[in-house]
Amino acid sequence: MHLEYFQMVDRIVALDPQARLVRADCTVPGESTIFEGHFPGYPLLPGVLMIETMAQAGGWLVLATLRFARMPFLAQVKEAKLRGFVTPGAHLEVTARLVQDGSGYAVATGRIESDGRKVAEAELRYGLAPFPNETLRARMLETARRVAVPEVYLPEEPSSGG
Repeated sequence: MHLEYFQMVDRIVALDPQARLVRADCTVPGESTIFEGHFPGYPLLPGVLMIETMAQAGGWLVLATLRFARMPFLAQVKEAKLRGFVTPGAHLEVTARLVQDGSGYAVATGRIESDGRKVAEAELRYGLAPFPNETLRARMLETARRVAVPEVYLPEEPSSGG
């Protein structure tokens, strides 16, 4: 994770839009400026960053389902439960399931486990909109490759003709 850059997902380990499921691995960094204030002498990952981690995992599922045609923006968090503390260096297993999608929105459930125990869960609603510019879309595709979104779910590159 790169908390300061809100890059929460390290690697997609399973992605299946037909099954409406994504699993991701994330490792909380051992050191981060985030921990200097949360909390001095007792560093904990802020709950809002656990929610962001679930939202990003679900966002990758939505992006793959739509083949990067539209961008999901987190619009609502419901039924969030933070069930345990997450400390620096912790390994997180994140799961998201797409439960509903329609014109202009998607809903997913997210869950985080660490060391076999559930530490967070939430229902996440996304607004879907066209990418505001090609630069953002290109960066999202670049990041998708870095976190191992399977190429089959990325859009086909236009052929250079010939």
